[in-house]
Amino acid sequence: MNNRLIKDKHIVVVGGAGFIGSHLVDRLLTEGAAKVIIIDNLFTGNMDHLHDAMASGRCVMFKDDAESFHLINYIFSEFSIDFVFNLATKALNYSFINPADAFATNVTVVLNLLEMLRLGKYKSLCHFSTSEVYGTAVYEPMDEAHPKNPTTTYAAGKAAADLAVESYVNMFDVDAIIVRPFNNYGPRQNYLPPLAGIIPITAMRILKGDSPEIHGSGLQSRDFIYVLDTVDAVIKVFEVLAKGETVNLSTGNQINMKDLLNQIVNFYHYEGEIVQKPERGADVFTHNCSNEKVSKIINYQLTPFETGLASTLEWYQNNIK
Repeated sequence: MNNRLIKDKHIVVVGGAGFIGSHLVDRLLTEGAAKVIIIDNLFTGNMDHLHDAMASGRCVMFKDDAESFHLINYIFSEFSIDFVFNLATKALNYSFINPADAFATNVTVVLNLLEMLRLGKYKSLCHFSTSEVYGTAVYEPMDEAHPKNPTTTYAAGKAAADLAVESYVNMFDVDAIIVRPFNNYGPRQNYLPPLAGIIPITAMRILKGDSPEIHGSGLQSRDFIYVLDTVDAVIKVFEVLAKGETVNLSTGNQINMKDLLNQIVNFYHYEGEIVQKPERGADVFTHNCSNEKVSKIINYQLTPFETGLASTLEWYQNNIK
């Protein structure tokens, strides 16, 4: 049995001011973590997400870049750390703007953290991968054995990071696991272009009086998971998953972008134009996840998509100024 209980532990969250990371920080505090050390360069992170967490008195914030080995080495020398959750990345859309940097961030951060793990500076690493490493589905539903076929430098960097984690486990017998969420959505997801996903950017456009957009046929599908379900599953998986193992996390609710856009439009009672845009290069066409593995190892709780989407769109309505 892995000794990875959260209560009373000192935990580092890299990317902890981001969308998923900030929800994870909140949950770690709820689970009784003694201290949460957050590292985030605020590339897309936002200190507003951490308002309640910082008020707890149990968080330390480093507004800095985890790509710096000197920073990582300093933090692990100054604090006694038990566990690390690595969510550091730069959004998929960013890889079309600066492809080399998007790749490098995904690889450099995890190598820094793996070196600290190899040197015995902490006990266990939970690394966040992405469904993008799979590319378009070769078969459905997509399980953990699905071939990796990244179509962007973002996805290629994430796939390389996964391989780095697996190789360190094999070479040095360190304790590290990989969680692979499919498409997360929910409150706090970045809605500012050019790095926003379809749900937040469509909400933002409608709420600001602009026209929503659809790219290509709109038949591209994604398997969405509500962010709080991801965090709940990660906490449970972290306690029991064997080192070196990977687990997919999603809902099994495959929906195409055209239908998704219509749900958002209907929620906001929007009756204006929907702008047709060209298909984006390297766009993954089909994602449909198998949750068989995760369902066998934890009590896997999922929010119905309609419920989660309504909660998310209400959040944007209240928070987009």
